[in-house]
Amino acid sequence: MTDLIAARQQYAETICQRAGVRSAAVVHAFATVAREHYLGPGPWQIFDPGAFNTPDSARSLYRPTPNADPIHLYQDALIAIDTTRFLNNGQPSAHALWIDALDPHQGDHLVHIGCGTGYFTAVMAEIVGSSGRVTAIEIDPELASRARTNLAGCSNVQVVEASGCTFDFGAADAIYINAGATHPLPLWLDRLDVGGRLTVPLVRWPGNPREASASGCGVLIKVTRDTDGYAARVVSLVGIFPCIGAVDPEADQFLSEAFARGIDAGQKLVLRRDQHGRRPACWLHGDGYCFAVD
Repeated sequence: MTDLIAARQQYAETICQRAGVRSAAVVHAFATVAREHYLGPGPWQIFDPGAFNTPDSARSLYRPTPNADPIHLYQDALIAIDTTRFLNNGQPSAHALWIDALDPHQGDHLVHIGCGTGYFTAVMAEIVGSSGRVTAIEIDPELASRARTNLAGCSNVQVVEASGCTFDFGAADAIYINAGATHPLPLWLDRLDVGGRLTVPLVRWPGNPREASASGCGVLIKVTRDTDGYAARVVSLVGIFPCIGAVDPEADQFLSEAFARGIDAGQKLVLRRDQHGRRPACWLHGDGYCFAVD
């Protein structure tokens, strides 16, 4: 057990250093939450990105852990949840970066849309603490059931089997969208309290987002609501599964045009919701939303 505790601490420090995390609370949460509790019994299947570089098309995209010792899970790697759907528990350093960008605080009401089996939900629940609460939303019935079981010991978490695009979760201090959208939904923006933060992957879908193995690429945007409107910035590149209900063909085309214009990590933006004509400052101009260069 001592070795496992040490491995968690080393893992947390490594992934957070890799991500440039500033918050000690994020490091502590990753060092505290047991990843194995959310991934089912071992041995586990680890995603192997090197498999893409082999001429052997029959080679598996996964490699098994040597045994069922959970110490193997404490590396910056994707772990399979369902290999048939290429569904994984995401890369820890990427989530550490995005959670740090979301800037959750003790006492926050945090909403996690696309909670999967609950691992990153538990990390964020640790950060908001007993004075805060997490609403974890998952549209997939099997994943929602697993999350509900896995998170039963977290008294500050409620798991809801629903679409995060339509379920009204009430006022929120922080919203973590763990699936790719072509545009920010009005529900998400409306429910942000003043001072609230939203992180959303804006992702292109050149194929069919409803295919089991669909994934898209884009950028993760942080939106902050203030008394005068919404500030935004680009956090990082992202590759992720679709947020069904937040993928629209017209918005996808607008996003394609925006990406063609280019955008850099760290770029500051303003999110406008008023109706206005397209202007040179409009990076992503859609119906009822516009990310403009600040």
